[in-house]
Amino acid sequence: MAIAKAERLMNLALCLLGTRRPLSKRELRGSIEAYLEAGSDDSFNRMFERDKDDLRELGLIIETVENLDGETGYLARRDSNRLPPITLDAEEAAALGLAAKVWQQARLAGAASGALQKLRAAGMPEAEDAYEVHSALEPRIPVHEAAFEPLMLACRDRRPVTFDYRKANSARPAQRQVEPWTLECWRGHWYLAGWDRDRGAERVFRLSRIAGKVRSRSGAFTAEVPDVVTVRETVESWAGETATRTARIRLRTGSGYPLRSRATAVRELGDGWDELEIPYGHGLDAWLVEFGPDVVVEEPADLRADVVDRLRAVAKD
Repeated sequence: MAIAKAERLMNLALCLLGTRRPLSKRELRGSIEAYLEAGSDDSFNRMFERDKDDLRELGLIIETVENLDGETGYLARRDSNRLPPITLDAEEAAALGLAAKVWQQARLAGAASGALQKLRAAGMPEAEDAYEVHSALEPRIPVHEAAFEPLMLACRDRRPVTFDYRKANSARPAQRQVEPWTLECWRGHWYLAGWDRDRGAERVFRLSRIAGKVRSRSGAFTAEVPDVVTVRETVESWAGETATRTARIRLRTGSGYPLRSRATAVRELGDGWDELEIPYGHGLDAWLVEFGPDVVVEEPADLRADVVDRLRAVAKD
C-alpha cells in the first residue's frame, strides 16, 4: 500500500513538473496508471485531491490555472520548485562529511553517502577532513537493532506503534502501546522516548530489549509531543545520566573501564578488586548488570536489591 502510494505520488509529481501547460484532471487520469484503475469518477477525484494535498505538504508548489474554455488545469513550474544554489565553505563541508561517516553502520548510510555525492557534484568543496587526518578515532553510531528503522519512521510520521518489550527485571516480554517521540543514542545504546498508552505516562525504552517486530497502528497521537530538549533530558534521566546519589561498588581489577571513567573515587582493595564511588541515577542497576560477575554493589541497599532482581530475571531466561 505504502509503495503503491509513493509510486503514484511520484508519477503525479513528474507529470506536473514535466508539462509546459496546465494539465486537466482528465489528462492526468489518462496518464497515470493508478488513476486509470480507479473504479469511479468519485473515487478518482478523492484520490487525486489527497495526492495533490500530500505533494503540497511535501513542498511541491502546484499552480491551479483556468484555461479559456473554463477548464481547470494543474502544473508545477520548475523555476518555482528549484532550490537555490547551495554554497558551503571548507569547514561546513568537513562537518557534513564527518556527520555522514557517523551513519556508515546504519540504514541511513546510503542516503548520507548519496547526499554528499550530489552536493559535491553541485560544487561543494572537497575539504581536507581534519578529524580524519590527525585522529586514530573515527565517529560511529552503531545501529544493530531491527527496531531502529521502523521506530525512526514512526517518529517521523507520528504513527503509534506496538511492540513486545522485556524489562531488565522481567523474564518475559509484554506488549506495549506507544506514541513514539524520538530516538536517542546514549553510551552506545539506542533509546526510544514516547507516551505509553497503557500506563498513561511518558516512558523510555531501550531498543535492544524490544522483541519481535514493531507494528504500526492507525490513528492520531493522544498525548502532546514535548519539545526536543525535554525529550532528550528524559532519555538522559531514564538512562542514568542524571545523578542524584552516590553508589559504592566493588569492581574487579582491570575491568569495567566505563565505570571507572565515571568514578569520583577509586581505592584498591587487593585480591584483584577495587572499590569505586560513582554517581547514582535512574538506570544504573541495568547498566551494572551488564558487567556480570565483575561488579558487586555494596551500597545503597536498594540498588543492590535491584541488581540482584535483574540478575535473577536473566537467569530464568
